[in-house]
Amino acid sequence: MTSLRFLLNGSISPATDLRSSFRLENGECGGGRVKACLNLEVRAPDLGKNVGFGGLSKEVMEAEGKVLVGTYARVPVVLSSGKGCKLYDVEGREYLDLTAGIAVNALGYGDPDWMKAVMEQACKLTHVSNVFYSIPQVKLAKLLVACSFADRVFFSNSGTEANEAAIKFARKFQRFSHPDEKQPAMEFIAFSHSFHGRTMEYGNIQAARELIQSGRIAAVFVEPIQGEGGIYSATKEFLQSLRSACDEAGALLVFDEVQCGLGRTGYLWAYEAYGVVPDMMTLAKPLAGGLPIGAVLMTERIAAAINAGDHGSTFAGGPLVCNAAIAVLDKISNPGFLTSVSKKGKYFKDLLMQKLRGSSHVKEIRGLGLIIGIELDVPASPLVDACRNSGLLVLTAGKGNVVRLVPPLIISEQELDRAAEILFECMPVLDESK
Repeated sequence: MTSLRFLLNGSISPATDLRSSFRLENGECGGGRVKACLNLEVRAPDLGKNVGFGGLSKEVMEAEGKVLVGTYARVPVVLSSGKGCKLYDVEGREYLDLTAGIAVNALGYGDPDWMKAVMEQACKLTHVSNVFYSIPQVKLAKLLVACSFADRVFFSNSGTEANEAAIKFARKFQRFSHPDEKQPAMEFIAFSHSFHGRTMEYGNIQAARELIQSGRIAAVFVEPIQGEGGIYSATKEFLQSLRSACDEAGALLVFDEVQCGLGRTGYLWAYEAYGVVPDMMTLAKPLAGGLPIGAVLMTERIAAAINAGDHGSTFAGGPLVCNAAIAVLDKISNPGFLTSVSKKGKYFKDLLMQKLRGSSHVKEIRGLGLIIGIELDVPASPLVDACRNSGLLVLTAGKGNVVRLVPPLIISEQELDRAAEILFECMPVLDESK
């Protein structure tokens, strides 16, 4: 019989021999016993020798190639544990993480308050479906309303689901607001380089206004700061023009803050940096600290158009993920925490400009808070690979020529110093790749 044990004061090394508990060949979990640790203490491995890749890493990668659909171009690293802003692979190699699970792990790895929230809720109630009420869901919604422009919240399981829900709600709002029209506005505008859609040039005020005023547009979707697109920030003028054009035409303005929201910019919400308030806002990535969640925040006038049965989800807003999200939101929304993000973001950006400005390949360093992009005149992959081999994890963005830096928001200035140094040391690889 499978058993679940909670080790209250246990410890585990990132270099633990995982073969003893995980048999890839047979799909078995060692002896059928699963161990979870509360108050987990992670010990850094002995890195006195060059651990390299092989053994279990090779075994895992070969097994993945036989059983998973090949939708991901993975890098050759098998991660097994993390602590703070550090990750460890199965051979015990340490990495400074500036990816945060693609801007998800805002509190890093092993945050004690997050762990406590998850473990305590797991012992009480994990899932009940939305047939019933649950306390963590209501509490999280109240917190989101209290700290934003919104009056109502709809929970989903991801950023994609949140954007899909916002599309549905926008169309329902237009039908509700124009009951006598045979063809109310049902079309949408999104912008080039955005993750949710690519139909118009980002920042083109005149083209956007003309299309919004056509009367066919239900809503405009825009990221205040584009993440996947290459860390491009909207101008205040652009967002203000979208706001006024939507108001004039009766269209809704939807901000996608899936990646740039929840403290990433040094503001709790990116819209606060521009002084432009949307009608709806979509959230996901960091909200539950690594557990799957999404949310649509909206005003009362939009919520009034939505009735029971218009939309739903089996798993969305479950007690476990909502309790985890409460712990994350409590921490990130603290003014002192947000101030530290702004301070570290400026420190890091200035440091990168100082370190990298001598490189002929660096075209621009841009971003706000701890969402920073380094645009290159060549593909960024060789630099990303070199950084990884030197113990630093970073991402690409845009057309593959932007290095994206989205570390856990708890990262220290000393860790940012080390990251900048590794980037500087690895820059010469770009000369070799020309």
